[in-house]
Parts: sequence; structure tokens; C-alpha cells
Amino acid sequence: MLDRNWRRARVGEIDVVAARDGLLVICEVKTRSTDAFGTPAYAVTESKQRRIRRLAIEWMREHDARFPEVRFDVAQVIGARLDVIEGAF
Repeated sequence: MLDRNWRRARVGEIDVVAARDGLLVICEVKTRSTDAFGTPAYAVTESKQRRIRRLAIEWMREHDARFPEVRFDVAQVIGARLDVIEGAF
């Protein structure tokens, strides 16, 4: 893990930044106690995705990071269960 809860004022936060073998992974974490109103991943709307992409660019600039590939994942926690959706957007 390279970073977690990285904040940029007025724009938002990246929950997890990780890397392996030339791949940068930006992961949004969403938690719900139940899925009665839908899974947590549904809360990652198009506008939230755009915001996370902008934040990823800012993170890479700040850390002078260059990666040949960037992937955006969503980790959803429902109760005690964790599911990671790789390449969610």
C-alpha cells in the first residue's frame, strides 16, 4: 500500500492507493451493514468516479508517480463480507 485516506481539500479523498508490477490501483471503499438498499458499490456514481479520477491525477502529480497502467477498484463491505470489484470503472 502506498497511501490511504489521502485527502485533497475541496475535491475529496482516495481511500487506498496501491501498486504492484507497474500497476497503480486506486480503490474506493464503501461499507454498509446490509444490502437492503443495494450494494455499497452502487454508491460509486458517475460523478464520484470522475472525482476519484481527478484525485488520482493529483496524487500522481504530487508523488511524481508514473505508472504504465492505472486501475480503479471498489471494495465493498457488507456486514463482515468483503468483495473487491477490480476494474470497476
